[in-house]
Amino acid sequence: MGSAASDARSSVPSGPVRTCVGCKRRDSLSALVRIAVVLDEDGGARAVVDHRRRLPGRGAWLHPGPECFQLAEKRRALGRALRVNGPLDRSALGCDRTTIDRPTGRGTSPRHEENRFTNS
Repeated sequence: MGSAASDARSSVPSGPVRTCVGCKRRDSLSALVRIAVVLDEDGGARAVVDHRRRLPGRGAWLHPGPECFQLAEKRRALGRALRVNGPLDRSALGCDRTTIDRPTGRGTSPRHEENRFTNS
């Protein structure tokens, strides 16, 4: 018989682990999407999906499904996790906000994949 502590440790994936700001479950980096803040020219904060996971500053991690995004919005968790004072523009996270795009490959985003084949 295992203890409760050992059972909890066995449910956490091996490798780098982050906590989803929506559902608060811990999961591996490959299962989560990183959200970062980009400052606009006018000084406003805009939340964007960091497909390459390399943007500077704090990041918030979310599962790509709509449930976690809705929970994060309901709890106002994105602004807190990203430590943004004032309004946070979340329009770049998805027009209908039903899902957040998952990266297509290591270090690439869907936009970059598309441009790679159209630019000569």
